[in-house]
Amino acid sequence: MDNLESRLVKLVLKGDQRAFAELVELYKDKIFHLAYRMLNNRHEAEDMVQETFLRVYRNLEKYDHTQKFSTWIYRIGTNLCIDRLRRRKPTYSLDAEMNDQEGMDGYSLLPSDDRTPETEALLSETQGTIRDAMESLPDKYKTIMILRYLQDLSLQEISDVLDMPVTTIKTRVHRGREFLRKKLENKV
Repeated sequence: MDNLESRLVKLVLKGDQRAFAELVELYKDKIFHLAYRMLNNRHEAEDMVQETFLRVYRNLEKYDHTQKFSTWIYRIGTNLCIDRLRRRKPTYSLDAEMNDQEGMDGYSLLPSDDRTPETEALLSETQGTIRDAMESLPDKYKTIMILRYLQDLSLQEISDVLDMPVTTIKTRVHRGREFLRKKLENKV
């Protein structure tokens, strides 16, 4: 993957627009999911994807080829989301933005194996409880928990994205899990 990304970056720097379109195709869904998890708003997440790729395109000549491209683009997307969170007033409902899907969330859109209406309702309720608990995390833990458990980044990758020491990331993951455990111990 890194080799492909390096070649695409070099082609984009030479003016190849199709190579940039391939980079967008490789990362648009990943950046959208990251932004959606951080912002809990589909429209803002879509804006962040566009803004991320605009920044990538404008700053591609500054990209350090010794670094993983994925780390660089995640850092841009994460920083844009953090800036957006700082600028907006806090929201208190995770499900408020889900109305455009007629009461469905992203999890209910996944194909099921043999789920009954009862297990589906229980699963939906559990997921809602977990989403509420994740939303209640302080921002310094929330971002790291999203990157770690929802984006499945390693501690080192999170360290690179957020430009923090790995020890700080480990501490915040631990504290974030403790926060969630206490929040969820009587609910799930």
